[in-house]
Amino acid sequence: MQKSSKPIIKHILDFLEFCEVEKGLTQKSIENYKRFLDKFLNWLKNKKLQNLKPHELTDKHIWDYRVYLSRYIDPRTSSSLSRRTQNYYLVVLRVLLAYFADKDIESLPSDKIKLPKLRDSDKAIKFLTVEQIEKLLSVTDIKTKTGLRDRTIMEVLFSTGLRVSELTSLNQDQFNLSWIKKNAKSYELSITGKGGRTRTVYFSQRALYWLNKYLQKRIDNDKALFIHYHSPDKETKSHRLTPRSVARIVAKYTKMAGLPISATPHTLRHSFATDLLTRGADIRAVQEFLGHKNIVTTQVYTHVTNKRLRDLYDKFHSGNK
Repeated sequence: MQKSSKPIIKHILDFLEFCEVEKGLTQKSIENYKRFLDKFLNWLKNKKLQNLKPHELTDKHIWDYRVYLSRYIDPRTSSSLSRRTQNYYLVVLRVLLAYFADKDIESLPSDKIKLPKLRDSDKAIKFLTVEQIEKLLSVTDIKTKTGLRDRTIMEVLFSTGLRVSELTSLNQDQFNLSWIKKNAKSYELSITGKGGRTRTVYFSQRALYWLNKYLQKRIDNDKALFIHYHSPDKETKSHRLTPRSVARIVAKYTKMAGLPISATPHTLRHSFATDLLTRGADIRAVQEFLGHKNIVTTQVYTHVTNKRLRDLYDKFHSGNK
């Protein structure tokens, strides 16, 4: 092992390139790693530790960072980080330390970073009932272009179960507006999602209604389906919304609607799956709708399937007659 003369901050670019080339992570995963590490780097800077080298990192630093994550309040939503989210930040930090070990750079062993134990409430997925979805959608001001856009975004998320990154990647030319006007009862689209896997997503009649209204108001040439109305991106010259922008939009309306949980785009994805299962869809079919590679991932929705099994048992077992 050798001591590096470079601060931790200066190793991040090499680490991300290592994750791309050696670990084969997707560009989206790389972006997520960078975002999670940015919080750690900002913490280092705020503590005036921006020159801290890998071999100078101690257990005390890790503990102080964990306390910071535990007490952090998101200024956009006024909510704290869940234990699950705190784990994401710590897991990526562990991967960074494992990278140092792989490169024979002296540093704290990765197993020194302990992950907070998740409570049952942390493991349970958050979803909205149909009534809560209706309340969320109703608070948008559809008389404004941003309100109409936001209503359409949330309708599409709930209708399709798209991941937020999949939603923001959609383009206008993927939708045949004249066809939608004539056949507004159904629409299906082939998309490439997580891990490069292709699947078909389906748009409900109501989602198509709002999509049609939204697209009719678009008079720009931006190819992105969902755009912001500020200055375009300097590199792409596009007004395409980012996943974080969509997250802020959903959080905004959650607060306006006075819902009991802080909803995110992924909450709407959970709500989509929960709605299907509640209405009798097979969990294997829901796995396909969501684009899950493994059925185990889909089984987080056992809160729904377990209840359905109980209802079926109560209704049909002869011992309950």
